[in-house]
Amino acid sequence: MKLLLLIPACLAILALPPESPAAPRASQPALPRSTPEAQGVSSSNLLDFVDAADRQLDSMHSVMILRHGHVIAEGWWSPYNADSNHELYSLSKSFTSTAVGIAIAEKKLSLDDEVLKFFPDDAPKDPSANLKSMRVRDLLSMSAGHQDETSSAPDKISPRSFLAHPVPHKPGTHFKYNTPATFMLSAIVQKQTGQSVLEYLRPRLFDPLGIANPTWDTNTQGVSLGGYGLRVRTEDIARLGQLYLQKGRWNGRQLLPATWVAAATARQTSNGSSPTSDWDQGYGYQFWRSRHDAYRGDGAFGQYCIVLPDQDAVIAITSGLGDMQAVLNLVWDKLLPGIKPSRVSGDSAAQSRLKDKLAGLVLHTAEGKTTSPALDKILGHKYVFPTNDQNLTSLTIRKGTGPNDLVLETQGVAADTRITCGYKAWIKNRGPFGPYPSEALAACAAWSADDTLTLRICAYETPYVMTLRLKFTGDEVVHEAKANVGFGATTRPAITGRTDQGAPVTR
Repeated sequence: MKLLLLIPACLAILALPPESPAAPRASQPALPRSTPEAQGVSSSNLLDFVDAADRQLDSMHSVMILRHGHVIAEGWWSPYNADSNHELYSLSKSFTSTAVGIAIAEKKLSLDDEVLKFFPDDAPKDPSANLKSMRVRDLLSMSAGHQDETSSAPDKISPRSFLAHPVPHKPGTHFKYNTPATFMLSAIVQKQTGQSVLEYLRPRLFDPLGIANPTWDTNTQGVSLGGYGLRVRTEDIARLGQLYLQKGRWNGRQLLPATWVAAATARQTSNGSSPTSDWDQGYGYQFWRSRHDAYRGDGAFGQYCIVLPDQDAVIAITSGLGDMQAVLNLVWDKLLPGIKPSRVSGDSAAQSRLKDKLAGLVLHTAEGKTTSPALDKILGHKYVFPTNDQNLTSLTIRKGTGPNDLVLETQGVAADTRITCGYKAWIKNRGPFGPYPSEALAACAAWSADDTLTLRICAYETPYVMTLRLKFTGDEVVHEAKANVGFGATTRPAITGRTDQGAPVTR
């Protein structure tokens, strides 16, 4: 997707006490757990996979692996955790596809319905022949006929904007990955059912699967964005994959027609020929085909629901990575060889090592020392910045309540901020973060040099981690900010603030 997202360096954050309790969730049955060997998987191979992911990829956020319907390995890189939702980005598309499949089964629409028929009031005055021939199946298979995408931003996407976009190719003949096409599927479901995709799926998918607290962003008209914007937990991703692996059947109920599962996960569109790329294996109905006869839903920066029918396995992953192929390469190279046809001999030592590794996963914290000779000189002083595109007007560093905790306070054009940072530990906060109005946040800080304080701020229901470097020289501070991933520039220009080094600011 090409959503323009810019995480500003000036973070609007409202401090909460460390480890503030999460909102209550409805109780739900957990997926069954098992040792890896009982389900025919080597703990040693699983450990190799997790070790490699921990060493080579920055940053993995979670992994859950199912075999024969049992969870055999699960782990979260703290501050990411089992109970928090995670932004799925385009993995949301596979949930929208599921809604379409259910709506078709309920005879609310069909694959061959023309798109224009649902939105006669939003159609251009003289629709082209290609637009007239565009059908639901073309939206699903990313072959709507566009050469490029219209904006998918929440304040710009609508049925009218989509239908006004040129359609130079005959629908069904040209593959173009197209997030607005998925939005149109969401809009069609809402038009035909009177419910948003989120509302429509709640009793039909989310509740039966035990997905207790999904959230889905909407456009300005209240239509679920469809192609992105859904947040669920790692286990919820795994549940969707298991439902598809079981051909739409869950706890004795057929939630989704088996014929839909087969069609949605089959190659509907050819999109390349490279044998080494998981993005060249064809595309179904909002699912990608993968190497090793697998299929997957995936989202920007490494959100995965990987289904391996031949191995009767499901892998759910969340992450914040620029190289999405690297994650899949690790799955094929490290994990796949350890999946055997039948039960393997128990290995209690390997199981113990795997359990300890999964329990101790931590997102990389800021590297450096607990303190610096510069600390006493800067504490409480307000550094003021000239006008800048990051909307940062001032910052102040204070001591926190813990022995090594520091507090970053900033003032900005839009809001004042305050965030508590731990040393070698993530301290949880909550507040606005970039375009998000209220985010679960965690932060840490360390002195990477005597004059440089490095802070890492993680929005742990999203893929984003912001690194701030504050270099103090005399009465100046140079502020640098870099995000781990983004759809645009991830590094912001350095800006310099100044203080008169008078008496510390008090509040």
